[in-house]
Amino acid sequence: MTDTLTAHKKTMIYQLLPRLFGNKQHHNIPYGTIEENGCGKFDDISDKALDGIREMGTTHVWYTGIVSHATLTAYNNAGLPANNANVVKGRAGSPYAVRDYYDVDPDLATVVENRMAEFELLVERTHHKGMKVIIDFVPNHVSRQYKSLVRPEGIKDFGEEDDRYTAFSPGNDYYYMPGKDLILPSLVWGLQTPIAALTAERYLESPAKATGNNVFSEKPSAEDWYETVKLNYGVDFQHDGQQYFDPIPGLWTKMLDILVYWTKKSVDGFRCDMAELVPLEFWAWVIPEVKKINHELVFIGESYDPASYKAFLTKGKFDFLYDKVGLYDGLKRLTKAEADAHVNDIRKVWETENADIRDRMLHFMENHDEERIASPGFAGRAELGLPAMVVTATLSAGPVMTYSGQEVGEPAREAAGFGGHNNRTTIFDYWGLSEHQKWMNDGAFDGAKLVGEQKELRNYYVKLLQLAGTSAAIANGGFWEIPATGNMNQRMYGYIRYTTEQRLLVLVNFDRHYRMESEVQVPGHILAYRPVTRVWDRLSDLVINEIKAQTIPVWVLPMSARILEF
Repeated sequence: MTDTLTAHKKTMIYQLLPRLFGNKQHHNIPYGTIEENGCGKFDDISDKALDGIREMGTTHVWYTGIVSHATLTAYNNAGLPANNANVVKGRAGSPYAVRDYYDVDPDLATVVENRMAEFELLVERTHHKGMKVIIDFVPNHVSRQYKSLVRPEGIKDFGEEDDRYTAFSPGNDYYYMPGKDLILPSLVWGLQTPIAALTAERYLESPAKATGNNVFSEKPSAEDWYETVKLNYGVDFQHDGQQYFDPIPGLWTKMLDILVYWTKKSVDGFRCDMAELVPLEFWAWVIPEVKKINHELVFIGESYDPASYKAFLTKGKFDFLYDKVGLYDGLKRLTKAEADAHVNDIRKVWETENADIRDRMLHFMENHDEERIASPGFAGRAELGLPAMVVTATLSAGPVMTYSGQEVGEPAREAAGFGGHNNRTTIFDYWGLSEHQKWMNDGAFDGAKLVGEQKELRNYYVKLLQLAGTSAAIANGGFWEIPATGNMNQRMYGYIRYTTEQRLLVLVNFDRHYRMESEVQVPGHILAYRPVTRVWDRLSDLVINEIKAQTIPVWVLPMSARILEF
């Protein structure tokens, strides 16, 4: 382990689902039970595993699916029955249908009764390796069968004091459809699935509550978040969104209590699910309140409306926001070689009216919501995603996120259960990640079972992410776009990130057929401190010595990238 990993300049996040990350079983039976398909545990994320994560330049580990959520797996001896199959997605259940905010998922414990202590030890191990811990905060909705069994004394449960005969009240935690029973979508599971038989036990909800994705009807569809209920922050959506924030709604205080609870468990940050579905005024109030306990806490908002980004970062007090509809979508089009793909999508990051917030946008090429790069629906081969990942890691000072299995080309080709064939790794089912398991090697985490191409891919990610995480030029440097010269076309791009001490020329070629060939005339203001005498390719370790008149000759193969330090 190099000492440079302790000198990070950027926030570098590694996302993993413990349920999948540590699972050593290979059976992978669609809709399989935990006994059939297995499940990773907190204890599986060992010191050796954390060393491998840290090797990738990681500063923060986002442990996804930690908080107890709706599931079809029962732990009756621990007082944790299974939820009703009609309101659970998948055998394991969605991590975003929380059923107890003050508990952790019992599936992840070696000894269920010790589950919280096992999570706390994982936090301790992660900190010992010099990395911080992020968990999910899901503020917009909860499971339809939410009930906290372990909440601290004096904490009221959601809905405990609601007036259920009123559609909306500022004092209610939920929204209701008085006089109407919930009618769930039929045949969500299909008659041929093993779970269909479990749906015979009817789920009763009267009066019906609003569904998590703002469906104010007793009849959510199969495409809705029908397994969740919307939380009420004091906005009357059915009357022009009238707001009732004074006095502070009781739900706000309940959510503050939850964030404080996990902060006191030494959690270092929160990835806030669907932050834009929750009033901006709530975030402006709650984030400063929680940071009174730990001012270094990191709040990352999932938001998809560029028009509201600046408000969420300034008024809302978020540290970072997702950059999905900007850089990610553009890079995906380039990677897939779509007809309208153009490097202008990269250029826009530096030219839009929100350019002043670009260093607070989190960049990624994979996460649990998006298609895997190696999946048939995206690129089909993991190496085709490398040019996009180079841009993701080097374009700005904002955080960079990698999703577990991305670095070894996890393809998500199988239909695990609820998600079907959707090019994504399931978050709803018990499953083993075949390519990740090769790196895991039955818990050795030494990559011994990876084939040559996978080893090269992982080494590429290690080099790239270590460089991105420790480079002053990437974290704090200037930006200069190289002009299109030679045979450069709309799928070829380059820029220099520079400080007085470091200069990096980044070149990416998204063209599937043509090699990029050019000569880069480095401008005088970048050469002011020292001339170009040696050029070093940081991804391949090759050295270029043919430097003439401060001009660097460059070439990049199709669907490839280079980072040249000079």
